[in-house]
Amino acid sequence: MTTGLWELVLKGIWTTVQLLVLSSLLAAAVSFVVGVARTHRLWIVRFLAGFYTEVFRGTSALVMIFWVFFVLPPAFGWQLVPMWAGTLALGLTYGAYGSEIVRGALGAVDPAQKEGGIALSFTPWQRMRLILLPQAVPEMIPPFSNLLIELLKGTALVSVMGMGDLTFSANLVRLALQQSAEIYTYVLLIYFVIAFLLTRVMRGLEKKLKAGVGKAPERKVTAPEPVGAGVGVGVGGGAS
Repeated sequence: MTTGLWELVLKGIWTTVQLLVLSSLLAAAVSFVVGVARTHRLWIVRFLAGFYTEVFRGTSALVMIFWVFFVLPPAFGWQLVPMWAGTLALGLTYGAYGSEIVRGALGAVDPAQKEGGIALSFTPWQRMRLILLPQAVPEMIPPFSNLLIELLKGTALVSVMGMGDLTFSANLVRLALQQSAEIYTYVLLIYFVIAFLLTRVMRGLEKKLKAGVGKAPERKVTAPEPVGAGVGVGVGGGAS
């Protein structure tokens, strides 16, 4: 490929990375807010959080992008730029999936831990911040890692808005060179490399978070002395 076409691809990679970072931050915020709300003691809060989750999990991310970009702006008299429309649609959609991860991890914490917080007169927020989240967050990392990879692949959907992400840029290069196999092979490899790096980062984060959770202090263990140690036996069976 010529230098100009490579620059177009690099710009597409940068746009994809920006979209991934912004939408993942929004999805993480939505995941924790909605996930925690689904464990709230008030039924109306649980109902609203569950309703949001079911709506966004049950709708297509592609249709949601269309709706946010084409339907929502005329209703309010303003227009979202493609970057923010994509961030909003992807963040809200994948945040609904993430909220189930948060809810499940919080529900998996030993009930005795919650009861201990109540016995210590902790407020619900203190129990959540000091007891539940420190134990639940490390367990969220593996499913969140999978969800992040899915979000990376979902960023390709924004190309339908004419946004210059990696997929859109690669399609322009394909039209210019008339070489579909070579271009799309490069795109597959680029997505794979980004996904591999994300997996490594998330795995390192998981190890770091799990390092001190529930780990008992190490104690020096000494082997027991063998029976009869220190007792000398003389000739004829008498002790010396």
